[in-house]
Amino acid sequence: LPTAPAGSIARRQGLFLYKRRMTACLAFAELMSQPSAPDPARLRATVERLAAFTTRNTLSAGLRESCEWIADEYRKIHGMQVELMEYTIAPGRRIPEETKAVQVVATLPGRSDRVLMMGGHIDSLNLQEADPKTARAPGANDDASGVAAALEAARLLAASGPHECTLKFIAFSGEEQGLYGATALAERAKAEGWRLEGLLNNDTVGSSRNLRGQSEPNRVRIFSEEGEQGSRELARIAAWRIRQAMPAFSAKLVMRRDRFGRGGDHTPFHRAGFPAVRFIEVYEEWAHQHTPDDTVENMDFDYLTRVTQANAAVLASLAAAAEPPESLRVDMRQTYDTRLTWKAAPGVRYEVFWRDTASAEWEQSRVVGPFADGNGEAVVESVNKDDHFFGVAAQGGVPVIVE
Repeated sequence: LPTAPAGSIARRQGLFLYKRRMTACLAFAELMSQPSAPDPARLRATVERLAAFTTRNTLSAGLRESCEWIADEYRKIHGMQVELMEYTIAPGRRIPEETKAVQVVATLPGRSDRVLMMGGHIDSLNLQEADPKTARAPGANDDASGVAAALEAARLLAASGPHECTLKFIAFSGEEQGLYGATALAERAKAEGWRLEGLLNNDTVGSSRNLRGQSEPNRVRIFSEEGEQGSRELARIAAWRIRQAMPAFSAKLVMRRDRFGRGGDHTPFHRAGFPAVRFIEVYEEWAHQHTPDDTVENMDFDYLTRVTQANAAVLASLAAAAEPPESLRVDMRQTYDTRLTWKAAPGVRYEVFWRDTASAEWEQSRVVGPFADGNGEAVVESVNKDDHFFGVAAQGGVPVIVE
């Protein structure tokens, strides 16, 4: 700290330099805490192995075989606890008789019981042939890509831990028949009282172009549903963190549950009261979905690598964050500035966000604290509370919103 007399020019200059150096040090520390880059060769190897099964349809023997293989891959990660979760599917859509199914739940314990999840669905489907148990269904992009992304992110996060939050990586099954595996796990999470703070569901994230010639190699869509569960806020902070960590890559926020008339494994979690979003490529190719043409050759592994890196960056940020602020209030007095107050935890830095009411994404933020007396406060100068939304998060976390 500068030692010049208080109020002097030298003191002010010294404080300015000190703050600038501290900002640089904090930025460097945050950079060093980020996971290393995904390995495109490992991603490709995972997809190739999964696509080599004749089918991974939930009704076939290939489902258990592929789940056992991916479970073994998770067991190779130091500190990972791996479960083959079994559940029963009643007869219904695409399920002719009661079926015993299995899916993979891999857990990387953290310092707390707060939980973050990432996953994709391991089952595949071929709708062009009558017998789903034997029809060739490589399911490379839909959704070996999401399973591979989750496995690679697990490797990266395990190497950069331990983390504040417990991390779970899921290979869902039963997705193609009606989100059965996700529903079973969401019901379990609710029954067991999991403190689940977010699911990043990756489904069809391995191709940057379609057969019409449309291409978007540097964006991924994130679908989210509005509600008290916080899914929309999870999507917003994911887009913000991706923008920070990957300047050449970004998220396109889509403000709806999923694609029109379709669904994904995040939805049962949202319905159960948990924040959950879906990552998916910008330009899907439907001719490569639920057909024998969903092959490795039709994928873009550079794109899958970037999507995996985006997920890992979001998870690393959320997993390092302290508990969210409590008792967040906005000063109701009519002023040029906006003053926010909250109950702060000792030693925790907070990030204040704001955006125009017409904007879907956070536009600016400021880091404040820690607060020795437990009274968090921030004044956002010359930003009118009538025209903006505000939120406050423990640094790295999902903001609590002030309406």
